[in-house]
Amino acid sequence: MARRPGMSVRLKLTLSYAGFLMVAGALLLAVVWVFLLRYVPDGNLTGPGPVIPNRGDLERAFAPRAAWALAFLLVFGLVGGWFLSGRMLAPLRRITDATRRAASGSLSHRIELDGRADEFRELADSFDTMLARLEAQVDEQRRFAANASHELRTPLAITQTLLDVARDDPDRDAAELIARLRVVNTRAIDLTEALLVLSRVDQRSFVREVVDLSLVAEDAVETLLPFAEARDVSISTSGDVVPVLGSPTLLRQLVTNLVHNAIVHNLATGGTVTVATARDGGLAQLTVENTGAPLSPMMVGTLTEPFQRGSERARGDQHAGVGLGLAIVKSIAEAHGGTLALTGCVDGGLRVVVRLPATST
Repeated sequence: MARRPGMSVRLKLTLSYAGFLMVAGALLLAVVWVFLLRYVPDGNLTGPGPVIPNRGDLERAFAPRAAWALAFLLVFGLVGGWFLSGRMLAPLRRITDATRRAASGSLSHRIELDGRADEFRELADSFDTMLARLEAQVDEQRRFAANASHELRTPLAITQTLLDVARDDPDRDAAELIARLRVVNTRAIDLTEALLVLSRVDQRSFVREVVDLSLVAEDAVETLLPFAEARDVSISTSGDVVPVLGSPTLLRQLVTNLVHNAIVHNLATGGTVTVATARDGGLAQLTVENTGAPLSPMMVGTLTEPFQRGSERARGDQHAGVGLGLAIVKSIAEAHGGTLALTGCVDGGLRVVVRLPATST
């Protein structure tokens, strides 16, 4: 927005200092005039001794010196005010420079204002905190966009290759080509839907209502039970009624992702998945634990990153998803004011604990 040029804050402060000093000086001289000179007689005073000056004599002697004093106060106020205002506004200039650099796209710099706590220091610290958060979010978005574009490029490239092969080989089995295209297209759709869910969660654009987490867990388990039976995985559920305030759709997505992930990343043959809900003080706790291959602490620490998959076996599984399951779970938990904790089991597998603020109704 274009604005007309005006006086700088430094000049305004300088004029304010000088004006205040002039007013204070004028008041002081007025006090001298009112309370001192008015007691001096106005007429000529004569006597046997030396000549006594009257009010007119004092006025003629006082007025020029008062004018010189006011002129000195004006110059002193302007010079001193300019210096003092410059010192006071120095932190503001650093904050302004940092703001301009941030507006140009540079988020890595910090103001790091020294000195004791005051309004400028509080503003600078708040601005540094904002820059740090913005930098982290921008870096995460860039990394996520790069990973997403890479993941989307893969099914599109596979589709292009299959179509090129079909064009060059008209006698190729069409049923096999359609089946492979369907798998690739399903993967691309799943990835797109997962990205949309993740974006919706990050924007906090959902309506909250009271939801029983235990019922959501039972519904997710019932939905995925045929899938688990087909993979020879048994699921057990237990727990208490734990109402939370949140989005039923997103919480159902959270539990479904956890249970689906536990089924897919289970043992090659057989295995178990346990789902439990409990109330721990003011928190609602959801625990999903599965058997499976041993996971190193380093691997567990990366599972919530986008496009990370927990085992080599799952990477070749068409039901393994696109590596966004736990990333979506983490985002949904944080959007509801909760936390997500992952721990590798001693005998193999993964234990996932989601804690959300519980509600009394």
